[in-house]
Amino acid sequence: MGMSAPVVDPHTPMMLARREATIPEGDGWLYEPKWDGFRAIAARTGDTVELVSRDGRALARYFPELVALLAGRLPEGAVVDGEIVVVGDGGLDFDALLQRIHPASSRIGLLAEATPASFVAFDLLAVGERSLLDEPLTERRRALGEVAGAPAPSITALTDPRAEVRAPTGPELGLTPQTADPAVATGWLFGLDDRGLDGVVAKRAEGTYLPGQRVMVKVKRKRTADCVVGGYRLGKGGDGVGSLLLGLYDDSGVLHYVGHTSSFKAAERRALLERLRPLEGGSSFGRGRTPGGPSRWARGRDTSWVPVRPDLVCEVSFDRMMSGRFRHAATFERWRPDRDPRDCRFDQLAAGRG
Repeated sequence: MGMSAPVVDPHTPMMLARREATIPEGDGWLYEPKWDGFRAIAARTGDTVELVSRDGRALARYFPELVALLAGRLPEGAVVDGEIVVVGDGGLDFDALLQRIHPASSRIGLLAEATPASFVAFDLLAVGERSLLDEPLTERRRALGEVAGAPAPSITALTDPRAEVRAPTGPELGLTPQTADPAVATGWLFGLDDRGLDGVVAKRAEGTYLPGQRVMVKVKRKRTADCVVGGYRLGKGGDGVGSLLLGLYDDSGVLHYVGHTSSFKAAERRALLERLRPLEGGSSFGRGRTPGGPSRWARGRDTSWVPVRPDLVCEVSFDRMMSGRFRHAATFERWRPDRDPRDCRFDQLAAGRG
């Protein structure tokens, strides 16, 4: 007899978080470290394990070691929300995680051995024939503890400033720490920057799992945003990208220009141009705020720009927003291939477009 599909579809939209400047305090808040990896839903049906990214892409082929681990550790019908991470000596290694998304099966196998990934579980959507979507977080957390089992050494060490963090020899399944003490959460926020954890997530203890809604709160040490690349300007020599033009979607699905980033070295500018050439001519800005042309501030500089298909997402850091734009040039942090461009909206920021 074949196994039935999980009672909660692993492609269900994930519950999301809005960004705020400070950790919320008061009765009913629970806090967890914010993991720096690929958000994913893991679902087991028989001997099959699905890993589904935030934008609905299948990730299992890139992480065969996790598939094998979770097939043996998760109970039948389990649907777990969590984060795929790579732990290196000293902390999380996001660059090594990015390298795992490779088209060649042979390369994937080598990387699975050299830089095994781990899965940090932080919510449980279903187990067996039971859906937990309408259960409070406290009950989902209790059931998740039974599913995740014993603490994973490398995951536990990451959130203990006294512990030495060593890269695991194989994949691990870990349960994220959780506390009701805002002082402990503040320690995670400001005391683990050298470990690669970049913030804190706050959740309501009695909250149910609300797919696609930004009901959690995330607080990061620096202000960042996931932006869509909607175009570029050429550099002075014309042989590379001078700046990437960044956009965010509003609630109506219109992409608005919010600023630019130009923090690239010469070799990176040339590589960027090669990467963007195939996307040129796509529809990006136009219905909303656009990068515009010459202005009295340009002082004769060429401000023409090249539109590209809005397929690429990057994370940038910024000081603040003013009138729906970055006040100053943003700093490029990294590419986010795990992000759906359509999810890069103003509502990821607590202040919205203001």
